[in-house]
Amino acid sequence: MSANRFNAHSALGVGVGLRAPHLDDLFAAPEKLPLDWFEIIAENFMVDGGRPLQTLEQVRSRYPVIPHGVSTYVGSAQGLDPAHLRRLKALVRRIEAPWVSDHLCWGAVDGHTSHDLLPLPYTSEVARLCAANIRQVQDVLEVPFVIENVSSYAEFRASTMTEWQFVTEVAEQADCGLLLDVNNVYVSSVNHGFDPRTYLAAIPAERVAQLHLAGHARFESFIIDTHDAPVADAVWQLYAETLARLGPTPTLLEWDAQLPTFAELLAEAGKAAKLLAEVTAAAAPGAARAG
Repeated sequence: MSANRFNAHSALGVGVGLRAPHLDDLFAAPEKLPLDWFEIIAENFMVDGGRPLQTLEQVRSRYPVIPHGVSTYVGSAQGLDPAHLRRLKALVRRIEAPWVSDHLCWGAVDGHTSHDLLPLPYTSEVARLCAANIRQVQDVLEVPFVIENVSSYAEFRASTMTEWQFVTEVAEQADCGLLLDVNNVYVSSVNHGFDPRTYLAAIPAERVAQLHLAGHARFESFIIDTHDAPVADAVWQLYAETLARLGPTPTLLEWDAQLPTFAELLAEAGKAAKLLAEVTAAAAPGAARAG
């Protein structure tokens, strides 16, 4: 198990996304829920005031909050949006975020935003572009920035490397951390016909700062990352194997559509917490070893 300078918060545990339909249950709950932190969609809180920030301060008074961006677009050939970065930095400072995450993708052109996470060709030229943009983000934010692998449904003929080679190349050139989305790896593996364990084994363990889990929808010949269902058994298995390799790693359960009750969400997060606790116990000094 490699030393990981990007996972300075390995004891943070399991979190869930902060969603409006769950707020009443959250604030009515006992002082401490069986959760360790919340993730917010950064763009929903990049405002100067109002109810969103009031709610955020209420949550932050009880739990750590980590911002997760969806429109930094580090794969943009037209460069980054300085105004977006300024607003993101203001949010980071307001909530004293220990790190910020976003996706290894593009999604805007000529000032128009698609509001989607579009995949990239896996080439050395694109890797250099992404790395340069990520270094700029890190310089502006002045906190660790970690990039997430996205799910994909089409491949580029221009690609000259595998996705895991591309993700690694970008992270090493940018010297940034990784948000490893285990469900996205599984989704892409089914859609493109590769072994997800090959992908997971190739990602540099020393750069993984966080993990994501989510549900997906299965169709006849492909699956879609929908975040609207429980985590699939195959993804739970990959998560357990990933933890065994990485050691304790902060984990976020994503559930963004067809939201369950708050109790059901907590129960699903509890499955991740159980696996994480087992790995943490095994990694503790003095833990019993066979032999």
